[in-house]
Amino acid sequence: MLLETITGPGDLRKLDEDELEQLAGEIRAFIVQSVSVTGGHLGSNLGVVELTLALHRVFESPKDLLLWDTGHQAYVHKILTGRRERFSKLRQANGLSGYPSRAESPHDWVENSHASTILGYAHGLAMAMDLQHEADRRVVAVIGDGSMTGGMAYEALNNLGHSGRRVLIILNDNGRSYAPTVSRLANGLTRLRLNPSYVKSRDRIQRILRGVPGIGEQLELGMEGMRAASREVLGSGGFFEALGVRYIGPIDGHDIDLLETTLRRSAELDGPILIHVLTQKGRGYKPAEDDDEKCLHDTPVFDPVTGPPPSVPAGYTQAFADAIVAAAGDNLDIVAISAAMVGPVGLIPFQTRHPDRLLDVGIAEQHAVTTAAGMAMAGLRPVVAIYSTFLTRAFDQINLDVGLHGLPVIFAIDRAGITGDDGPSHHGILDMALLSKVPGMTVFAPSSAQEVEVMLTEALSITDGPSAIRYPKGAARQVPPDEVGSGLSARVLQRGDDVCILAVGKMVEAAEEAARVLEQQGVSATVWDVRLVKPLDPLMIADAATHPLVVSVEDGVREGGAGTAIADAVGATAEGRPSPAVVVLGVPDRYIAQAPPAAILATLGLDGPGIAASVIRAVEAAEAVTETH
Repeated sequence: MLLETITGPGDLRKLDEDELEQLAGEIRAFIVQSVSVTGGHLGSNLGVVELTLALHRVFESPKDLLLWDTGHQAYVHKILTGRRERFSKLRQANGLSGYPSRAESPHDWVENSHASTILGYAHGLAMAMDLQHEADRRVVAVIGDGSMTGGMAYEALNNLGHSGRRVLIILNDNGRSYAPTVSRLANGLTRLRLNPSYVKSRDRIQRILRGVPGIGEQLELGMEGMRAASREVLGSGGFFEALGVRYIGPIDGHDIDLLETTLRRSAELDGPILIHVLTQKGRGYKPAEDDDEKCLHDTPVFDPVTGPPPSVPAGYTQAFADAIVAAAGDNLDIVAISAAMVGPVGLIPFQTRHPDRLLDVGIAEQHAVTTAAGMAMAGLRPVVAIYSTFLTRAFDQINLDVGLHGLPVIFAIDRAGITGDDGPSHHGILDMALLSKVPGMTVFAPSSAQEVEVMLTEALSITDGPSAIRYPKGAARQVPPDEVGSGLSARVLQRGDDVCILAVGKMVEAAEEAARVLEQQGVSATVWDVRLVKPLDPLMIADAATHPLVVSVEDGVREGGAGTAIADAVGATAEGRPSPAVVVLGVPDRYIAQAPPAAILATLGLDGPGIAASVIRAVEAAEAVTETH
């Protein structure tokens, strides 16, 4: 196999046209096989095979800086830069990251897994190259897969055009982000990619001109003016050029020879240049090509022969999907908002029933939140469904556009807590610490699937401020009706005298396990399901203060999180009697590497045995202090 002979980008430059075509096929087969075993991002990588080959044949990485936005498009780049043999551990503990990783390779410049940022990086790096007099190094930024719907991309384009920095931008236009891209610009680009007369004429003329002996290249360059006029009429390149960014394209992103020719010519030009490349997400793998929703953007483990089964919401996501559909049937003011993640956050059933009440803003979380604020001002009840890791991108808008105005916007926060395989950028561990600092914010944390509907109903009854319901990835705990809470109250699960464990959301199940372990060691525990991170139930706090030891447990950051508020509240409730010792358990102040969520939580002492061990240590420490006195 040719693929086995590629140990670095330099090996690619020895290959002829037929060998490159063979290699592209082998890379696609390798990616499908690898991802079928580990899970990961599939469709986006199948679409950039030829583009990545051309980039590494034209440019000399890492001397030239190849930057990826978003980083889930970088599997082919990893394969070509000496990491093929590590794909058996893709997204596994101590294995290959699913995104570019500076620790893995000098070919990876940016550990980028959130969209729309790469042009900002590129602008900064290009300025550094200028100031350091390294004019022989090129900065190349690949953006696409929906990233051009994010505001940061346009801010960077504006600055690049103004500064004239020498950056080559590759717009990988596959018409999609996670799902089909939502954007007026995307519609303009799509008109170009689908206009048969334009595309066929362009390709035919390019082939003819390229074949003219001796002067083919000059003739083809001379056609640029005519192509620019056509683009202006059809509504594309003029936008970029108005910002000071030269536009070239659109070109076939699966034609390696054309890609290389275009890249080489563009590399000789000054200033920022955008090459518009048309690719097919999921190319070469029929199950991906046939997936209308997301082209197998990401997949679990699957059979590569048949492809993965259709993705459906599960666990807490399914509970939310059912709850919002039920609520919206009776309340016509409910609208749902997504930032390019309609399927993953469980909004497809809502969209099917109420298409006019579903807004997908693209990869624009800040805009999603402020739009929700506007809706709430006019009397609607917007529900912003979003991953925890992406929610933090819009904290300023949550605080000032929603919170400051006391608007009843509801945030349905999926993938909260430790998420696992996607590593530090995707753990949802900041939401409680941040949201609890927004005045007037109510923060719910369900411990079971059944709590989700109850909490959404309660959130809809709140009209004088925002609320959030945060829930984890994965299977949801199922409980009978008599184990579901209500209103803004916490819920006591069992009584004991020695320690009071206050558990948040997913941690309730671990706290109950810890109580069983402690009982075997002669320690009796009261266990509370906190349910409300903010405001804390005063009855729960008063009860906790009667115990000699209080332990809070959360799957968010320990510093400034729910436990900090619990400790303060318990201390303030003691009123003249000695305050109980309070142990706050949570995620430490560091970036958490990829691994299965259960393994991470166990390592952090946030599983049943870990919580029990922390209680025993605290009890022993208290006894030691008593003995010394």
